[in-house]
Amino acid sequence: MSAQKKILVVDDDVMNADFFDVMLSKLGFTVDKAGDGVEALERLKKFVPDIILLDNIMPNMSGWEFLKILKNDPKYKEIPIFMISALDDVKDKVESFELGVDDYITKPFNFAEVLARIRAVLRNRELFAQIKVRESRLSLAEELSGDMKKNLLDFVKSIDELDEAISLMSSQDAADKQDSTKLLHTVSDKSKKIRKHVAELDARIEKTISEWERLKKSEIGLSLLETQIRKNITQE
Repeated sequence: MSAQKKILVVDDDVMNADFFDVMLSKLGFTVDKAGDGVEALERLKKFVPDIILLDNIMPNMSGWEFLKILKNDPKYKEIPIFMISALDDVKDKVESFELGVDDYITKPFNFAEVLARIRAVLRNRELFAQIKVRESRLSLAEELSGDMKKNLLDFVKSIDELDEAISLMSSQDAADKQDSTKLLHTVSDKSKKIRKHVAELDARIEKTISEWERLKKSEIGLSLLETQIRKNITQE
């Protein structure tokens, strides 16, 4: 993975929680623990994980209750959740998936399998994140294109009006100073308007380039992205 990932283990079984803590920490993950849903909600205020391993049967607040709260919170609803349960009933699994869990693992479990599933979900999240970056860059390009088209139309219109004013000045009787003065004011106003359009367009381009570069720094190449997708598919 591109950076050290954080995992929150929510389980009232101390042995289970300690087991995950030790094993995942050895593999380079940053682990935090909570004994129930209430404590987990408090942990989230300071520790926002990349994945939550969640027991469903706990005191104070069950895994399902915690899950419902999390999925209704925009700040946390995208965090992948693994339900780890002693219940192997199809109804419980269906309910968990309908509530938004990413995976359902029954006890007793094989740690190697759990680890493989965790890594698969993290890979998927990284790939989706890259897709979002590309979508953001395309969206910026579309917005800039629209803004440029609008500004250029306004620019051309102002040029046409300026040409018209200049033409009138050229045909004006030199003795008619009052009309000439009015035309000069018109030309000056049109000139200022054109400068304003150009400045706005320039500022918009600079802002888009800056945001474009920021997104580009967090983007991986298309060839590498394709390789990761193919690798991910073959490992599923």
